[in-house]
Amino acid sequence: MEMHTTTIQEDKGDGIFHKAMNSESKPVWIPGPVIIGAGPSGLAVAACLKERGVPFLMLEKESCVGSLWRLKTYNRLQLHLPKETCKLPHMPFPPEIPAYPTKKQFISYLEAYAKHFAIEPMFRQEVQSAIYDARMGFWRVQANESEFLCRWFIVATGENAEPVLPDIEGISDFKGSLIHTSRYKDGADFEGQKVLVVGCGNSGMEISLDLCNNDAQVSLAVRDKLHILPREILGRSTFCISTWLLKLVPSKIS
Repeated sequence: MEMHTTTIQEDKGDGIFHKAMNSESKPVWIPGPVIIGAGPSGLAVAACLKERGVPFLMLEKESCVGSLWRLKTYNRLQLHLPKETCKLPHMPFPPEIPAYPTKKQFISYLEAYAKHFAIEPMFRQEVQSAIYDARMGFWRVQANESEFLCRWFIVATGENAEPVLPDIEGISDFKGSLIHTSRYKDGADFEGQKVLVVGCGNSGMEISLDLCNNDAQVSLAVRDKLHILPREILGRSTFCISTWLLKLVPSKIS
């Protein structure tokens, strides 16, 4: 079967494929991977490909890098792990950034990272489908009105890109406000109100604290046993200590 395509060659090694937007309705052949998502994982992959001179196309459905961090996180968010364990490849955090960067500082880091490696995603390109054509040996990626063909397809959309609300019996009869943490911004919006937080992960615990600091009446629902660890022990990250211990203790014992 003959297929008419438009081939987009890399422009001076910078991985920019905006010419694809002018390819009318013809499928666009990408001589490298198509990366879905311009968050931390997608940017890290793109930077590593840049370092090796591999062309790529990055598609992002929002209008910015790090969209989950920018659009779907609460205002008081901070990294729960030291910045040394959260840095992306080939570029550390600036020395003036504290050990546990704020949401705003991490977003600024992602923007600086994209600029440093000249990563230019095609924004507002939402992928509707990605089908592997086994007979021809490539992926057919449909985004908005464009179709891209590639040999490698990299999904970097984030593990919490889509909110999931539990199916709780009787929830449809609840007359109050029901929101997912991706829509929560600030505890000041709930001052003086009774709030039930379901879940005690990092987000649930930090949002509960934020609500308490803003004079909300907070209850926390926990499904199973709860283990609380300090962020640091004797000035050292609990996470770093645990990873160090795992290297010393055989995995079967740990």
